[in-house]
Amino acid sequence: MEAQATPNPVPFILSEKSGGVVRLTLNRGERFNPLSSEMIAALQDAVDRVAADPEARVVVLAAAGRGFCAGHDLKEMRAHSSDPQWQGRLFDDCNRLMLSLTRLPQPVIARVHGIATAAGCQLVSTCDLAVAADTATFALPGVNIGVFCTTPAVGVGRNVARKRVMEMLLTGKPIDAATALAWGLVNRAVPAERLDDAVQEFVDAILTKSPAVIRNGKRAFYDQLDRPLADAYGCAGKAMTQGVLLEDAAEGMDAFLQKRPPSWRGR
Repeated sequence: MEAQATPNPVPFILSEKSGGVVRLTLNRGERFNPLSSEMIAALQDAVDRVAADPEARVVVLAAAGRGFCAGHDLKEMRAHSSDPQWQGRLFDDCNRLMLSLTRLPQPVIARVHGIATAAGCQLVSTCDLAVAADTATFALPGVNIGVFCTTPAVGVGRNVARKRVMEMLLTGKPIDAATALAWGLVNRAVPAERLDDAVQEFVDAILTKSPAVIRNGKRAFYDQLDRPLADAYGCAGKAMTQGVLLEDAAEGMDAFLQKRPPSWRGR
């Protein structure tokens, strides 16, 4: 009897690259793409690959199914509820993933077509830009099930004013896309049929810029953001000095003065 071939498992993350744009898609849509330990590991691997890819210019983070991301996998967490070491690893790995997205040289745009709750809302907040369909909703609902959304609040609290984050944390109630836009959690809230066009507008704008300038600028922005004011200016000043010395800075200024399109050289 011939041995039957083992079917290939469905990947947790779909990855496509075209024209310098990497599209990463959370691929457990039937369960609203929970950030299980396997999903976190798969997304971490994908992010690490992008970081090492000199041809990648911008990342679009999307999701399959009806929702964007429902946060951590509660069934998995409940199955390990008596194992503090496992729980600690889960949150350590998730925190590492969020930091990796911030440290990724390429800008990351979240394409949010449906619900983004708890760690899923954190994922949106961690991306550099976010575009939401007007049907999307956002929530930090852990308080409803007895688990305060402490780590998601780290990312959301760096996007949204303190009292508004506390409203989300203390009530667990969702906010709609228009509110998320007004509160600063997303950059655009558009009709669902315009979601891809709105994402593409950001992609096209980024692709016209110098890769080296974008890479160094993103790193410097996050480096200074949480420093005291004087330290932030010192950090930004050093980055600005280094940036002005880049070959692409000279090219960009010359192109502006000569009224012509720049020809970027740095990578």
